[in-house]
Amino acid sequence: MKTALIDYGSGNLQSAYKALELAAKNKKSKIFVTSKSKDLLNVDKIVLPGVGTFSDCMKGLKSISGMIDILNEVVIGKKKPFLGICVGMQLLATEGKEKGNHKGLGWIKGKVVKLKKNKKTKIPHMGWNTVKMLNQHPIIKNKKFESYFVHSYNFVCKDKKNIIATCDYEQNITAIVGKENIIGTQFHPEKSQKNGIEILKNFINWVY
Repeated sequence: MKTALIDYGSGNLQSAYKALELAAKNKKSKIFVTSKSKDLLNVDKIVLPGVGTFSDCMKGLKSISGMIDILNEVVIGKKKPFLGICVGMQLLATEGKEKGNHKGLGWIKGKVVKLKKNKKTKIPHMGWNTVKMLNQHPIIKNKKFESYFVHSYNFVCKDKKNIIATCDYEQNITAIVGKENIIGTQFHPEKSQKNGIEILKNFINWVY
C-alpha cells in the first residue's frame, strides 16, 4: 500500500508527512513525497496539501509536467482515494476568487470565496473550532469533533450533498467536502492532534 504526498511548492509539507507517517505506523503502508506526476500511476492513495493562495497553488500544480492530466487519470478515471487539505481541498472547486478568478480542478462543483467580515470575528479564521458532520463518510467516525483551521476563504458547493461537514464562525463554513473517492478538509488534520491523526489513519485504510 503506497500513499503519495504531492510536493508542488505549497509549503507545510513536512508536518503533513510526519502526521501521515504516524497515522500509517504499524500498517503496511508506505508514505512518500513526490513532485513527479508519473509516480502517481503506481500509488494507492494521494494526498494534496496546500498553504498559500488558490492561484499560487494551482500555478504550482500546473508547473509540474503532466500533473493535472495524471491526477485526472488516476483520481477521476481510476477512482483512487484522494485527500485534499486546506488549499488542497479548495483546488477541488470549479473556481477560486482569491485575487481574481482562477480555475480549479473542477472535481466538485462550486466556488471558493472570501469569508464574510463582521464585528465578532477575525479573518483569517485561525485556531480550534467544532466540526459538525452533515453526511456520513467512511473516514470520519465522530459526529462532532475539534479541529485546527487557518484560512480566509470558504468553499461554497453547488450541490449541498457534497458538503460532508461544517463549522460555525458567525457564518457557516464548509469544513469537509466529498464526492465518491474524493474528500477534502478545510482544517489541517496534521495540526488537529488525536482527531486529525485518526482521520488520516482512516484515509490510509479506506477502500473505495
